[in-house]
Amino acid sequence: MTVLLPGADGALRTYEPRAEPLALTAGAPFTSRTVYSAAHVVADPLADVSPDSPAAVDWDATLAFRRHLWSHGLGVAEAMDTAQRGMGLDWAGAAELIRRSAAEARAVGGRIACGVGTDQLTAGGTLAEVRAAYEEQLALVEESGARAVLMASRALAAAASGPEDYLDVYGHLLRQSAEPVILHWLGPMFDPALAGYWGSSDLDAATDTFLEVVAAHPDKVEGIKVSLLDAGREIDIRRRLPQGVRCYTGDDFHYPELIAGDEQGFSHALLGIFDPLGPLAAEAVRVLDTGNTTGFRELLDPTVELSRHLFQAPTRFYKTGVVFLAWLAGHQAHFTMVGGMQSARSLPHFARAYELADGLGLFPDPKLAEERMKNLLSLYGVNQ
Repeated sequence: MTVLLPGADGALRTYEPRAEPLALTAGAPFTSRTVYSAAHVVADPLADVSPDSPAAVDWDATLAFRRHLWSHGLGVAEAMDTAQRGMGLDWAGAAELIRRSAAEARAVGGRIACGVGTDQLTAGGTLAEVRAAYEEQLALVEESGARAVLMASRALAAAASGPEDYLDVYGHLLRQSAEPVILHWLGPMFDPALAGYWGSSDLDAATDTFLEVVAAHPDKVEGIKVSLLDAGREIDIRRRLPQGVRCYTGDDFHYPELIAGDEQGFSHALLGIFDPLGPLAAEAVRVLDTGNTTGFRELLDPTVELSRHLFQAPTRFYKTGVVFLAWLAGHQAHFTMVGGMQSARSLPHFARAYELADGLGLFPDPKLAEERMKNLLSLYGVNQ
């Protein structure tokens, strides 16, 4: 069987799908790296909502996907960018997601970390209001029993007048946190509203402020997550961290080399691309656990082309490709997203994502993925 796929130039070409998926099964817990997959949410396709409405979530399918990730040994990074925080999922929806996922994690023994932000402030706010918003979310995450991930804040970026405001706000939060947290630096390619974070558009100056926060509170920072798509900068930051503070790569362009590391250290992982790559990524990390770096790279390096495709500019729309692949893989029954975000990428983009994912053997049922891809193509007028 073949599929007619449109290319970037609009011309149709013939693609022959893979016959068999990559054989991947659950295995032993990881020993050499801590690995989180940021996870998407599954929308309720039958809800009568508009893109401006509060998110209508299919909770059963959403939690089932998290159980899928846990079954392969991955941790779940919950209510973060991949879950459409600030792009369809508001704070009320995120709070419910955190409560439900944390309870599910306790039930199955899964690792979970949850995003703490300020997105209840929909129209800016003073520095005091930013602190209070962070505090409210931090309290909820801590009460749920999950590890907190202090995410970058649009409201703080708008309210801060310089590095000293970031030092003050983050210092306040870290002093009162019950447990060590993960600090998250999300670059403007993921969210343009975060440009100039840490008080400067100069990345060297911003890096110094970021590391100053960590150095002042090393006992309250379990790790940092860097999402700048700049491997060299991440390595520099990693080497400057206090002893015992982990670096979690959020670089969806260079993750194999960053996780593999070098003679001076390595990164753990907290990645959106591990949502569609979950079982394959888990298998690669288990190979790395044996000390076989070459085997790890042989498994994970071929996935980078797919990741770079999904995360191509405008990078913030990568969630559309992630949910699209979850639909093709059979993790959900439909291709609908909260906020109507399924329309954020083009048909040629979807076609290339299908081709790359199929070539990697990511679809447990290649025939189902083929049928669903053909159904999507027919909606766009591409007859097979």
